[in-house]
Amino acid sequence: MIARIWRGAVRADDAAAYARYIQETGIEGYKKTPGNRGAWALWRADGDRAEFVTVSFWDSRESIEAFAGQDIEKAVFYPDDERFLAERDLRVRHYEVAGTG
Repeated sequence: MIARIWRGAVRADDAAAYARYIQETGIEGYKKTPGNRGAWALWRADGDRAEFVTVSFWDSRESIEAFAGQDIEKAVFYPDDERFLAERDLRVRHYEVAGTG
């Protein structure tokens, strides 16, 4: 199993709206892709910003490719991300899952 992790930040005032938006777009997109084992959006307030991290779990690199395209290291963005995101990682990190809880 592979974990896919992305990070970004929004203005603190936009945190609740972005949390809803990211659930409706990215998280639901992950979950609809065959080979996805689950996805979560995490966030925390940090001064005038709110940091977001998405974590998803996948059966294989091929299943990630079905979601993200051939370059699985490239982050996937949605139409209103430009409106919300004050900073964002353009690359995604992938980790082999060593064990489960």
